[in-house]
Amino acid sequence: MPVQINWTAIGATILPNLGGIAGGFITRAAIPKWYENLKRPEWRPPNWVFAPMWTSLYTSMGYASYLVYRDGGGFEGPARLPLIIYGSNLVFNWIWTPIFFGARRIDLALFEMQLVNATAVATAYLFHQINPVAGYLIIPYCIWMGLATALNYTIWRDNKEGAKITEIKKD
Repeated sequence: MPVQINWTAIGATILPNLGGIAGGFITRAAIPKWYENLKRPEWRPPNWVFAPMWTSLYTSMGYASYLVYRDGGGFEGPARLPLIIYGSNLVFNWIWTPIFFGARRIDLALFEMQLVNATAVATAYLFHQINPVAGYLIIPYCIWMGLATALNYTIWRDNKEGAKITEIKKD
């Protein structure tokens, strides 16, 4: 019996990671030149944690979207609104990196993160209505976004002068 490949599940699982990969290029360039010179809280996760954490979160989010697509009739059924909110969340999530690391606008990134948070919570709730497991798969992302929001806020608070400049120099 030939193995059947579920391309829809694979595509849904890979899609969120594409934005993460693109954001990684922006982040890698900004970390040594800018981010490392900011005042950051001691409780922040080490830099090496972010790539595997985002990969696992994006992968679980993508798989959750597949479950909702499958069980909710795709874009023509009750899954339509949850998938639109999820898609909006991905876009808001992906936009945060160029704002924070690319434009180096800590203040604007903090504001924009509220859109990420609102759509993440809405996604978890709406996904749960279609497939409870899909809703539960979004919860770790919501928790991580809480930490990310606290980190963004603390960096903004502690670097108000540096929140809008392009580079901070070490003395």
